[in-house]
Amino acid sequence: MGQSVGAKKKVAVLGAGKIGSILLQSFLRDGLLTPSQTWATVAHPERARLLKEKLKVHAGTDNAEAVRGADIVFLCVKPQVVADVVREIRAHMSGNQLLISVAASVPTEMIERGLEKEVPVVRAMPNTPCVLGAGMTALCKGKFAQKHHLETATKFFDAVGRTVAVDEKHMDAVTGLSASGPAYIYIILESLAEAGVKVGLPRDIATLLAAQTTLGAARVVLETGDHPALLKDAVTTPAGCTIDGIMELEEGKQRVKLIKDVVKAVQRAKELAFS
Repeated sequence: MGQSVGAKKKVAVLGAGKIGSILLQSFLRDGLLTPSQTWATVAHPERARLLKEKLKVHAGTDNAEAVRGADIVFLCVKPQVVADVVREIRAHMSGNQLLISVAASVPTEMIERGLEKEVPVVRAMPNTPCVLGAGMTALCKGKFAQKHHLETATKFFDAVGRTVAVDEKHMDAVTGLSASGPAYIYIILESLAEAGVKVGLPRDIATLLAAQTTLGAARVVLETGDHPALLKDAVTTPAGCTIDGIMELEEGKQRVKLIKDVVKAVQRAKELAFS
Protein backbone atom coordinates (compact mmCIF):
# COMPACT_ATOMS: atom_id res chain seq x y z
CA MET A 1 0.00 0.00 0.00
CA GLY A 2 1.08 3.58 -0.48
CA GLN A 3 0.72 6.08 2.32
CA SER A 4 -1.79 4.91 4.90
CA VAL A 5 -5.03 6.74 5.47
CA GLY A 6 -5.40 6.15 9.16
CA ALA A 7 -1.88 5.41 10.45
CA LYS A 8 -1.27 8.91 11.82
CA LYS A 9 -4.77 9.19 13.24
CA LYS A 10 -6.58 7.58 16.13
CA VAL A 11 -9.06 5.07 14.73
CA ALA A 12 -11.71 3.26 16.76
CA VAL A 13 -13.33 0.01 15.62
CA LEU A 14 -16.48 -0.52 17.67
CA GLY A 15 -17.61 -4.13 17.60
CA ALA A 16 -14.66 -6.22 16.40
CA GLY A 17 -16.88 -9.26 15.83
CA LYS A 18 -17.10 -11.17 12.54
CA ILE A 19 -17.00 -8.40 9.92
CA GLY A 20 -15.37 -5.94 12.34
CA SER A 21 -12.38 -8.20 12.96
CA ILE A 22 -12.05 -9.04 9.25
CA LEU A 23 -11.81 -5.32 8.47
CA LEU A 24 -9.55 -4.57 11.43
CA GLN A 25 -7.07 -7.30 10.51
CA SER A 26 -7.12 -6.36 6.82
CA PHE A 27 -6.53 -2.65 7.51
CA LEU A 28 -3.64 -3.48 9.86
CA ARG A 29 -2.16 -5.98 7.39
CA ASP A 30 -2.25 -3.41 4.59
CA GLY A 31 -0.71 -0.70 6.78
CA LEU A 32 -3.80 1.51 6.64
CA LEU A 33 -3.82 1.44 10.45
CA THR A 34 -1.02 1.17 12.98
CA PRO A 35 -1.68 -0.93 16.11
CA SER A 36 -0.58 1.86 18.47
CA GLN A 37 -3.21 4.25 17.07
CA THR A 38 -6.04 1.73 16.85
CA TRP A 39 -8.69 1.12 19.51
CA ALA A 40 -11.08 -1.84 19.23
CA THR A 41 -14.07 -2.75 21.37
CA VAL A 42 -15.82 -6.07 21.97
CA ALA A 43 -18.54 -7.21 24.36
CA HIS A 44 -16.37 -9.44 26.59
CA PRO A 45 -13.11 -8.64 28.46
CA GLU A 46 -11.61 -12.04 27.58
CA ARG A 47 -12.10 -11.39 23.86
CA ALA A 48 -10.52 -7.94 24.33
CA ARG A 49 -7.48 -9.54 25.94
CA LEU A 50 -7.08 -11.97 23.01
CA LEU A 51 -7.38 -9.10 20.51
CA LYS A 52 -4.66 -7.16 22.34
CA GLU A 53 -2.36 -10.16 22.30
CA LYS A 54 -2.99 -11.07 18.67
CA LEU A 55 -3.12 -7.67 16.97
CA LYS A 56 -1.27 -5.45 19.50
CA VAL A 57 -4.09 -2.87 19.31
CA HIS A 58 -5.73 -1.18 22.28
CA ALA A 59 -8.80 -3.28 23.06
CA GLY A 60 -11.54 -3.12 25.65
CA THR A 61 -15.28 -3.07 26.27
CA ASP A 62 -15.75 0.71 26.69
CA ASN A 63 -17.02 2.34 23.48
CA ALA A 64 -16.90 5.86 24.93
CA GLU A 65 -13.21 5.50 25.82
CA ALA A 66 -12.40 4.13 22.36
CA VAL A 67 -13.94 7.07 20.46
CA ARG A 68 -12.54 9.81 22.71
CA GLY A 69 -10.21 11.83 20.48
CA ALA A 70 -10.62 9.42 17.55
CA ASP A 71 -10.40 10.85 14.04
CA ILE A 72 -12.26 7.95 12.42
CA VAL A 73 -14.80 5.66 14.08
CA PHE A 74 -15.87 2.38 12.48
CA LEU A 75 -19.27 1.26 13.74
CA CYS A 76 -19.35 -2.53 13.24
CA VAL A 77 -21.91 -3.60 15.82
CA LYS A 78 -25.13 -5.54 15.14
CA PRO A 79 -27.97 -3.38 13.72
CA GLN A 80 -30.13 -4.00 16.79
CA VAL A 81 -27.60 -2.37 19.18
CA VAL A 82 -26.59 0.60 17.02
CA ALA A 83 -28.96 2.99 18.84
CA ASP A 84 -27.52 1.99 22.26
CA VAL A 85 -23.90 2.33 21.11
CA VAL A 86 -24.58 5.71 19.49
CA ARG A 87 -26.02 6.89 22.81
CA GLU A 88 -22.87 5.69 24.61
CA ILE A 89 -20.48 7.56 22.32
CA ARG A 90 -22.59 10.68 21.63
CA ALA A 91 -20.86 12.92 24.20
CA HIS A 92 -17.44 12.19 22.68
CA MET A 93 -18.32 12.72 19.02
CA SER A 94 -17.99 15.95 17.05
CA GLY A 95 -18.20 17.30 13.52
CA ASN A 96 -14.43 16.90 13.14
CA GLN A 97 -14.69 13.13 13.22
CA LEU A 98 -15.79 10.67 10.56
CA LEU A 99 -18.10 7.79 11.49
CA ILE A 100 -18.11 4.87 9.05
CA SER A 101 -20.98 2.47 9.74
CA VAL A 102 -21.04 -1.10 8.46
CA ALA A 103 -24.22 -1.96 10.37
CA ALA A 104 -26.53 -3.60 7.85
CA SER A 105 -29.81 -1.81 7.13
CA VAL A 106 -29.23 1.10 9.54
CA PRO A 107 -29.88 4.42 7.74
CA THR A 108 -27.33 7.22 8.16
CA GLU A 109 -30.19 9.46 9.29
CA MET A 110 -30.85 7.18 12.26
CA ILE A 111 -27.21 7.46 13.38
CA GLU A 112 -27.11 11.23 12.83
CA ARG A 113 -30.29 11.66 14.85
CA GLY A 114 -28.84 9.56 17.69
CA LEU A 115 -25.62 11.58 17.76
CA GLU A 116 -27.65 14.83 18.05
CA LYS A 117 -24.97 16.81 16.19
CA GLU A 118 -23.66 17.29 12.69
CA VAL A 119 -21.22 14.40 12.46
CA PRO A 120 -20.18 13.17 8.99
CA VAL A 121 -21.44 9.61 8.52
CA VAL A 122 -20.54 7.27 5.66
CA ARG A 123 -22.41 3.98 5.44
CA ALA A 124 -20.63 0.94 4.04
CA MET A 125 -21.89 -2.51 3.09
CA PRO A 126 -18.92 -4.87 2.68
CA ASN A 127 -18.97 -8.66 2.35
CA THR A 128 -16.91 -11.45 3.89
CA PRO A 129 -14.46 -12.01 0.96
CA CYS A 130 -12.86 -8.79 2.26
CA VAL A 131 -10.81 -11.21 4.40
CA LEU A 132 -8.82 -12.15 1.26
CA GLY A 133 -8.85 -8.71 -0.36
CA ALA A 134 -11.58 -9.90 -2.73
CA GLY A 135 -14.48 -8.06 -1.12
CA MET A 136 -17.22 -5.92 -2.63
CA THR A 137 -18.24 -2.83 -0.69
CA ALA A 138 -20.91 -0.26 -1.51
CA LEU A 139 -20.65 3.17 0.13
CA CYS A 140 -23.01 6.09 0.55
CA LYS A 141 -22.82 9.50 2.24
CA GLY A 142 -24.98 10.74 5.06
CA LYS A 143 -26.38 14.27 5.29
CA PHE A 144 -23.24 15.89 6.76
CA ALA A 145 -20.56 13.89 4.91
CA GLN A 146 -18.58 15.62 2.18
CA LYS A 147 -16.84 14.23 -0.89
CA HIS A 148 -13.52 13.90 1.00
CA HIS A 149 -15.18 11.81 3.72
CA LEU A 150 -16.43 9.38 1.06
CA GLU A 151 -12.93 9.32 -0.46
CA THR A 152 -11.38 8.45 2.93
CA ALA A 153 -13.84 5.58 3.43
CA THR A 154 -13.23 4.41 -0.14
CA LYS A 155 -9.46 4.20 0.47
CA PHE A 156 -10.04 1.86 3.40
CA PHE A 157 -12.39 -0.46 1.53
CA ASP A 158 -10.32 -0.37 -1.68
CA ALA A 159 -7.69 -2.17 0.42
CA VAL A 160 -10.01 -5.16 0.86
CA GLY A 161 -11.52 -5.43 -2.63
CA ARG A 162 -13.63 -3.33 -4.96
CA THR A 163 -15.82 -0.39 -3.99
CA VAL A 164 -18.77 1.41 -5.52
CA ALA A 165 -20.57 4.58 -4.40
CA VAL A 166 -24.38 4.43 -4.49
CA ASP A 167 -27.33 6.51 -3.32
CA GLU A 168 -28.49 5.39 0.10
CA LYS A 169 -31.84 4.22 -1.30
CA HIS A 170 -29.93 1.34 -2.96
CA MET A 171 -28.15 0.07 0.16
CA ASP A 172 -30.74 -2.59 1.09
CA ALA A 173 -30.49 -3.94 -2.46
CA VAL A 174 -26.71 -4.11 -2.05
CA THR A 175 -27.19 -6.01 1.22
CA GLY A 176 -29.37 -8.64 -0.45
CA LEU A 177 -27.12 -8.99 -3.50
CA SER A 178 -23.42 -8.61 -2.70
CA ALA A 179 -23.37 -8.83 1.11
CA SER A 180 -25.54 -11.96 1.22
CA GLY A 181 -24.30 -13.08 -2.20
CA PRO A 182 -21.28 -15.15 -1.14
CA ALA A 183 -23.66 -17.57 0.62
CA TYR A 184 -25.63 -18.07 -2.63
CA ILE A 185 -22.41 -18.63 -4.57
CA TYR A 186 -21.17 -21.18 -1.99
CA ILE A 187 -24.41 -23.14 -2.42
CA ILE A 188 -24.08 -23.04 -6.23
CA LEU A 189 -20.42 -24.02 -5.96
CA GLU A 190 -21.20 -26.86 -3.54
CA SER A 191 -23.96 -28.10 -5.88
CA LEU A 192 -21.56 -28.12 -8.84
CA ALA A 193 -19.04 -30.10 -6.77
CA GLU A 194 -21.77 -32.54 -5.67
CA ALA A 195 -22.62 -33.01 -9.34
CA GLY A 196 -18.98 -33.84 -10.00
CA VAL A 197 -19.10 -36.45 -7.24
CA LYS A 198 -22.34 -37.85 -8.71
CA VAL A 199 -20.61 -38.44 -12.05
CA GLY A 200 -17.59 -40.10 -10.45
CA LEU A 201 -15.07 -37.40 -9.56
CA PRO A 202 -13.26 -37.44 -6.20
CA ARG A 203 -14.75 -34.73 -3.95
CA ASP A 204 -11.55 -32.68 -3.64
CA ILE A 205 -11.08 -32.57 -7.41
CA ALA A 206 -14.77 -31.77 -8.00
CA THR A 207 -14.57 -28.90 -5.48
CA LEU A 208 -11.39 -27.51 -7.08
CA LEU A 209 -12.97 -27.67 -10.55
CA ALA A 210 -16.14 -25.94 -9.33
CA ALA A 211 -14.33 -23.22 -7.33
CA GLN A 212 -11.75 -22.31 -9.98
CA THR A 213 -14.46 -22.31 -12.66
CA THR A 214 -16.55 -19.92 -10.55
CA LEU A 215 -13.54 -17.67 -9.95
CA GLY A 216 -12.54 -17.73 -13.61
CA ALA A 217 -16.03 -16.92 -14.88
CA ALA A 218 -16.33 -13.98 -12.46
CA ARG A 219 -12.93 -12.61 -13.51
CA VAL A 220 -13.85 -12.79 -17.19
CA VAL A 221 -17.00 -10.74 -16.52
CA LEU A 222 -15.07 -8.15 -14.47
CA GLU A 223 -12.10 -7.83 -16.81
CA THR A 224 -13.84 -7.93 -20.21
CA GLY A 225 -16.94 -5.95 -19.24
CA ASP A 226 -18.88 -8.24 -21.59
CA HIS A 227 -22.50 -9.09 -20.82
CA PRO A 228 -22.75 -12.49 -19.08
CA ALA A 229 -25.20 -13.69 -21.74
CA LEU A 230 -22.61 -13.02 -24.46
CA LEU A 231 -19.95 -14.91 -22.50
CA LYS A 232 -22.37 -17.81 -21.93
CA ASP A 233 -23.02 -18.01 -25.68
CA ALA A 234 -19.27 -18.26 -26.32
CA VAL A 235 -19.11 -21.44 -24.18
CA THR A 236 -22.25 -22.94 -25.74
CA THR A 237 -21.16 -24.70 -28.94
CA PRO A 238 -23.76 -25.98 -31.47
CA ALA A 239 -25.15 -29.41 -30.52
CA GLY A 240 -22.63 -29.58 -27.66
CA CYS A 241 -23.04 -30.72 -24.07
CA THR A 242 -23.28 -27.19 -22.58
CA ILE A 243 -26.63 -26.47 -24.22
CA ASP A 244 -28.06 -29.66 -22.73
CA GLY A 245 -26.92 -28.52 -19.28
CA ILE A 246 -28.45 -25.07 -19.86
CA MET A 247 -31.76 -26.65 -20.94
CA GLU A 248 -31.94 -28.51 -17.62
CA LEU A 249 -31.06 -25.35 -15.70
CA GLU A 250 -33.74 -23.32 -17.47
CA GLU A 251 -36.35 -26.07 -17.08
CA GLY A 252 -35.73 -26.02 -13.32
CA LYS A 253 -36.38 -22.25 -13.31
CA GLN A 254 -33.02 -21.68 -11.57
CA ARG A 255 -32.71 -18.19 -13.04
CA VAL A 256 -36.07 -17.04 -11.62
CA LYS A 257 -35.31 -18.80 -8.33
CA LEU A 258 -32.05 -16.85 -7.87
CA ILE A 259 -33.80 -13.56 -8.62
CA LYS A 260 -36.48 -14.38 -6.03
CA ASP A 261 -33.81 -15.35 -3.47
CA VAL A 262 -32.12 -11.95 -3.77
CA VAL A 263 -35.46 -10.10 -3.64
CA LYS A 264 -36.35 -11.98 -0.43
CA ALA A 265 -33.01 -11.06 1.18
CA VAL A 266 -33.50 -7.41 0.21
CA GLN A 267 -36.96 -7.40 1.81
CA ARG A 268 -35.42 -8.78 5.00
CA ALA A 269 -32.66 -6.15 4.90
CA LYS A 270 -35.31 -3.42 4.96
CA GLU A 271 -36.65 -4.80 8.26
CA LEU A 272 -33.36 -5.70 9.95
CA ALA A 273 -32.63 -2.46 11.82
CA PHE A 274 -36.12 -2.31 13.23
CA SER A 275 -36.70 -5.94 14.29
